[in-house]
Amino acid sequence: MNSFYTESPLWHEKIGDIHALLERVKISEERFREQNGDVLRLRRLNRIMSIHASAAIEGNRLTLSQVTDVINGVPVWGPPKDIKEVQNAWQAYNGLDGYDPWNIEDLLKAHSLMTSELIGESGAFRSVDVAVVRGDGVVLHRGAAPASVPYLVAELLDWGRESLTHPLIKSSAVHFMLEHIHPFRDGNGRIGRLWQTLVLSKWNPLFAWTPIETLVYYNQALYYNALQDSHSGEVDCRPFIDSMLDMIENSMYKYIDTATETITDTGVGINDGINDGIKEQILDAVKKFPTITAKQLAEQLQCSPRTAERYIAELKASGKLLRIGSNKSGHWEVRNY
Repeated sequence: MNSFYTESPLWHEKIGDIHALLERVKISEERFREQNGDVLRLRRLNRIMSIHASAAIEGNRLTLSQVTDVINGVPVWGPPKDIKEVQNAWQAYNGLDGYDPWNIEDLLKAHSLMTSELIGESGAFRSVDVAVVRGDGVVLHRGAAPASVPYLVAELLDWGRESLTHPLIKSSAVHFMLEHIHPFRDGNGRIGRLWQTLVLSKWNPLFAWTPIETLVYYNQALYYNALQDSHSGEVDCRPFIDSMLDMIENSMYKYIDTATETITDTGVGINDGINDGIKEQILDAVKKFPTITAKQLAEQLQCSPRTAERYIAELKASGKLLRIGSNKSGHWEVRNY
């Protein structure tokens, strides 16, 4: 298969950061287990958030609370199509353990579960031309010719099976190429995100529960810009891989925060108001001094560096704060969402 990305020297550092975060995720799960006796509640919560986010990216109007009710079998008043999308996604995600990421039949099976009763050609490669069109009608990308789709998908999955590329890079590249080929009449985005989660989960089972889709939802503009940048001129998905590595890293912070919040069972109240105020102070400081460090922020806020790092992680996970470059020489950007 022809090369479809150029490597970045920064990826090795990012991979190292994510490896370190995996240990922190394990610790957060262990603490949760000590408090609650089981991590299934935590993992289920993260999966529900992932399903809500992935559906919302595609225009589903159900709230997180409604999505939770649908999954729990509680009647929900909402568009039948939106409810069916959530039910289908729950089935598709629950099949993760049984999928082989490099098997075409499993890819088609997952698509069938994801789109059952919603589209024609569910569980089958498309027989028509498709294009990705921006809201103003501008065509951003045309999918591969229908006749070439089965061959291109087989070639991609063969590459994934044989390549020695690190799973963090490989999963992002496969995600991008599924969007590039656009093998289905509909549901390509949902399948691309599911398949990245699948590839990662085969490398480390924790990724089956990490809410990467939630970070994509928080950062949709960055996500679609990275897709578009990777299609500029010759196909090179390096910008997309850059973006996904950031979202994977931030999704792990989100997982850790969710574990901590669930342990303490903190509700909305006085503490949330205080926390929001501190976060606003951090954003104001970053706007003035983009290269400010966590230690400097802690001194300014009169809190511990660990507390400052926790607030920074929450802001990154919500998509309001973005790190550009390495920890040593990079800078912060505040995003308006």
